[in-house]
Amino acid sequence: MTDHDFPAGDPDERELYLRWLRFLRGAVVRKASGLDDAAARWRPNNALLSLIGIVNHLTHVEWRWIDGEMRGEATHHSRTEFDPGPEPTIAEAIAAYRDRATATDRFVRAAQLETPCRAGDGRDLRWVLLHLINETARHAGHADATRELFDGQVGE
Repeated sequence: MTDHDFPAGDPDERELYLRWLRFLRGAVVRKASGLDDAAARWRPNNALLSLIGIVNHLTHVEWRWIDGEMRGEATHHSRTEFDPGPEPTIAEAIAAYRDRATATDRFVRAAQLETPCRAGDGRDLRWVLLHLINETARHAGHADATRELFDGQVGE
């Protein structure tokens, strides 16, 4: 299965979640691919998020939830993840997102879905995965809108 294939059912709940997350990540990457750095930073009427901002934000979201909430490592929020400035390039941002996806998937496959978050608020890995799917889907929609407004590209 590639990140381009619509997810099929899977009796393994964990793999079903990961298939959806892979598909949605792929949709975001496809919208951000093929653009130069200036185009990847474009925002319609200075509204919405740029494509590089979306990719960068989603990388940080996975990092905060997996490394922070699940592993208990120190993480932080930063408004600059939505508007990263001149660095990174879009190619670097996509590479970082793919690396983060690999780390997330590796953690998910090694942990139980019932593993609780460190915050002790009743959330567990299953909840985190559903949240990551939701967050990625929301921003995939933003990426669709931004790309269509930028150059008319529609579809996948």
